Amino acid sequence: MKAISRRRSLPLTLGSMAALLAACNSRSVKAAAVKPEKERKNAPEFSLKDSQGRAAKMSDYKGKVVLLNFWATWCGPCKIEIPWFIDFEQRFKDRGFAVLGVSMDEDGWEVVKPYLESKKINYRVVIGNDQTADLYGGVSSLPTTFLVDRLGRIAGVHVGLVSKSVYQDDIEQLLDQKTSRAGEPAGTAPRAVRAG
Repeated sequence: MKAISRRRSLPLTLGSMAALLAACNSRSVKAAAVKPEKERKNAPEFSLKDSQGRAAKMSDYKGKVVLLNFWATWCGPCKIEIPWFIDFEQRFKDRGFAVLGVSMDEDGWEVVKPYLESKKINYRVVIGNDQTADLYGGVSSLPTTFLVDRLGRIAGVHVGLVSKSVYQDDIEQLLDQKTSRAGEPAGTAPRAVRAG
């Protein structure tokens, strides 16, 4: 991994730990509001394997609101967020919501599978790579979380640790938002043009 790698053979120095925590500190990160529909761009497509060896693609989630979380087992702020995401998956799944975790651990399933089991993670997790991170603008710090609307467009991005209530507000706003196929808010049909 480029900017977010961690090797077991290289212990983190106090300076690098401080830099990592500062990058993800909730006080230094401003939460982004959900973008207006006209400003949303399609979430890049990828195909990555989950813990069962099945391919997971962003297009599999069209029609759902998705919390796409780039994380790692060694990331302190990620450990704080994971219980929130477990809760959101449980509470909102029947409303068309899903969490998809993208682990950026260099050691892959060797470290991720035991972590998933120990934390009782109830949402799908895949192993990401530099190419996946690059698709999403070069994820340079963890956690980085994208909120994707039902049409598969990025509606918001949170870099670093933000509060559970911010996530919940964004998720509920996207779940309550009705969209047409054209991406316009439902109920805003085009005006009829009268022939003169």
